[in-house]
Amino acid sequence: MHYRQLGRSGLLVSAFTLGTMTFGGKGAFAKTGNTDLAGAARQIDLCLDAGITLFDTADIYSSGESETILGQALKGRTKEALVTTKARFRTDDGPNGEGSSRYHLIAACEASLKRLGRDHIDLYYLHEWDGTTPLDETLEALDTLTRSGKIRYAGVSNFSGWHIMKALSVAERDRLIAPVAQQIHYSLQAREAEYELLPIAKDQQIGVQVWSPLAGGLLSGKYRRNQPTPQGRQLENWGEPPVYDKEKLFDIVEVLVNVGEELGVSAAQVALAWTIHRPAITSVVIGARTDDQLKDNLKAANLTLSADQIRRLDDASKPPLLYPYWHQANTASARLSAADRLLLEPFIKTQ
Repeated sequence: MHYRQLGRSGLLVSAFTLGTMTFGGKGAFAKTGNTDLAGAARQIDLCLDAGITLFDTADIYSSGESETILGQALKGRTKEALVTTKARFRTDDGPNGEGSSRYHLIAACEASLKRLGRDHIDLYYLHEWDGTTPLDETLEALDTLTRSGKIRYAGVSNFSGWHIMKALSVAERDRLIAPVAQQIHYSLQAREAEYELLPIAKDQQIGVQVWSPLAGGLLSGKYRRNQPTPQGRQLENWGEPPVYDKEKLFDIVEVLVNVGEELGVSAAQVALAWTIHRPAITSVVIGARTDDQLKDNLKAANLTLSADQIRRLDDASKPPLLYPYWHQANTASARLSAADRLLLEPFIKTQ
């Protein structure tokens, strides 16, 4: 397992994170999995043996049951494990039961600590943008939680580029604790983060933790062109991530399967290996319904792809350039930063 520095912080984290959305299986989260305490303990043992030190959850996963199971499974091993959790979505029926207000964030953090059975959270994420709460109030709440020792670091999740830059600006202006990481959706199937979020990460030294690197199973190799669709979510109603172009998805999967056959590994391992070696990525969240799936995913930590294999995967999945990026690629190539080139390099025409 490789360990990487988390953004501008001095914290080192494992290149893979265990995601625990499958823990609990309550309500809407039952469709993701229903791992109980015994199963969670086995998966955590597998991860610790593989060198994983980062474990991710959220207060809404199975109505808090994921946090409870994770906390119980980590008892006696807290020195080895770093925990990330999140707040923002509705956890109470009252008028202040959601959002990023000082009221909700502090109450949500204290509730998460109680469920986790810990005295602090290592990395606390704003789970989603809140456009109605002033950012200075939200960041001041995170600052208070940090200075009181209840959280070690703060991050944001599912923010747009301008949201992140505004948060960094307000933190600098008011001398508040700034986010050191962002948790984002990114995969071969959905590379939108390359437009803004990954360049921002590189330019501003923000850590990147990727969720759903297998696109909810779409990149596992089970979904193939002209083959029966497995039971479960249909491609037309996938939702997270939405599937705009099924044919392009199938093109990507074909390359994944072919590369996997060349290396004697699963398509899922190839997809994870591609993601973890992308520029600006700090850690990739992996999760599994079964121990066998988890064991297979963990093997991707030591998988090396050749330059030709990476090129084929890139070509099959490359997103089109939006404005103003195509204009920059055509006219500004002599004066681009490393952050600019993260997106534009493949499109710059060589003279």
